[in-house]
Amino acid sequence: QKKSKKSSETLTFKRPEGMHREVYALLYSDKKDAPPLLPSDTTQGYRTVKAKLGSKKVRPWKWMPFTNPARKDGAMFYHWRRAAEEGKDYPFARFNKTVQVPVYSEQEYQMYLHDDAWTKAETDHLFDLARRFDLRFVVIHDRYDHQQFKKRSVEDLKERYYHICAKLANIRAAPGTDLKIPVFDAGHERRRKEQLERLYNRTPEQVAEEEYLIQELRKIETRKKEREKRTQDLQKLITAADTTTEQRRAERKAPKKKLPQKKETEKPAVPETAGIKFPDFKSAGVTLRSQRMKLPSSVGQKKIKALEQMLMELGVDLNPMPTEEIVQMFNELRSDLVLLYELKQAFANCEYELQMLRHRYEALAKAGSIGPLSAEGAHPDAQAGLGIEEGKGDVKDQIIDVVGAPLTPNSVRRKVGGAEQGALRSPTQMP
Repeated sequence: QKKSKKSSETLTFKRPEGMHREVYALLYSDKKDAPPLLPSDTTQGYRTVKAKLGSKKVRPWKWMPFTNPARKDGAMFYHWRRAAEEGKDYPFARFNKTVQVPVYSEQEYQMYLHDDAWTKAETDHLFDLARRFDLRFVVIHDRYDHQQFKKRSVEDLKERYYHICAKLANIRAAPGTDLKIPVFDAGHERRRKEQLERLYNRTPEQVAEEEYLIQELRKIETRKKEREKRTQDLQKLITAADTTTEQRRAERKAPKKKLPQKKETEKPAVPETAGIKFPDFKSAGVTLRSQRMKLPSSVGQKKIKALEQMLMELGVDLNPMPTEEIVQMFNELRSDLVLLYELKQAFANCEYELQMLRHRYEALAKAGSIGPLSAEGAHPDAQAGLGIEEGKGDVKDQIIDVVGAPLTPNSVRRKVGGAEQGALRSPTQMP
């Protein structure tokens, strides 16, 4: 009875009133133990697997001597090692990699390696240092005997060494074998270090000037890409206008009995940017003709308003009776009007850019940077472009590269007045 009372007391322990269940779960575990003072990990998982000791015999270790094959002085060292590995080579000796420096004889030197700028004693000294320091030429140059021999640079030492290696490889190679002869360009290495030294010795003003020129170059490249893109778009519009005109003439001259299938095959390909591309309703089911008159979503609101204004000026009803012929003629008319609107907009942009360049040129001519125009409208010095003198210090401010964003006819009228005022500024104050 006492045991049952104790167990019932532990089981009927209740959470204090006003305490949330989550807080109570953090304070007590399933066994109703007090919370630990220090964090501990009592989970039994793969991370806390206990080592099974005593299942196998312990491998004996022994204090034994060893020698390093990389050392040539025969020094003896001691370390702990497994008894089964006694007598084996030092395990880290395989990481000792040495450079094979070629050896030449007296006869080979006199016949093939003789150089008036180098003596044999100096060449032997160079190859001895190359063997000692594993072709680390900066260390070789530091240890070089400049008092006994001529003062040499790192590039001179490299050039002499690799020249001898290439000569010996050619002499000792068997006929018909492909050789990988090391080549060292001393002149290129000297120019590289000289350029690096100039780059390191730049002043803050020179660094700022270079960054400014790089930014200007990026701007010019961006404007060039914009010009090319706009030229392509303009060419597409012109091609579309010519194609549409030729297509209308061919339809008028064609006989009425001609099948519509042949007309579709003989129609020249019209670019997608020409006018409006109305969707084709080829799905099964009933469709209204008025749906074919609905403008696609690719036409913007600005074009829709301009199109409605032009139709109202022409006296055309915006919602005509949707017969088959009227739908076809109405869609063709709207497509031609949109194409005409785009051509007018492109023409206004070109006129604005041409006027801006003319004002800039006049401003530079008044400032004395360039000469007047010839009778044909071009500068006499065609090779000099716009005649910008190279000797002046403000050349970078005289660069003419005016490319604006595509403009609308309404924005052209506003900006032309500002361009006339901007032409009166000095070249350095132009945008």
